[in-house]
Amino acid sequence: QVQLVEFGGGLVQPGGSLRLSCAASTSIFMLYGMAWYRQAPGKQRELVARITSGGSTNYADSVKGRFTISRDTAKSTVYLQMNSLKPEDTAVYYCNGRLTDRAGPKDYWGQGTQVTVSS
Repeated sequence: QVQLVEFGGGLVQPGGSLRLSCAASTSIFMLYGMAWYRQAPGKQRELVARITSGGSTNYADSVKGRFTISRDTAKSTVYLQMNSLKPEDTAVYYCNGRLTDRAGPKDYWGQGTQVTVSS
């Protein structure tokens, strides 16, 4: 069972920056695809950014050019650098790890961290 623990949420003013971190308790972190999702009140959870085991990335249109996802295999950690934050970025952010084997994909989730963008 893989545990994912997020850090770095908080309150920030519009235009500000935050960096989220997600530490994974696995020795085979390099095999996992990692992603950040978010869920705002009354809305469905949505994909924010994804990074594959090979380092390829993709982003939701709403965050392109503002957010950057990265991973540090040595630390088994994935990051989300968020710049030029907007009030509409306010949500609970969840770390996701996916491992695909012969049995198919298995998803693991962190507990979530609150990001609030407000003046």
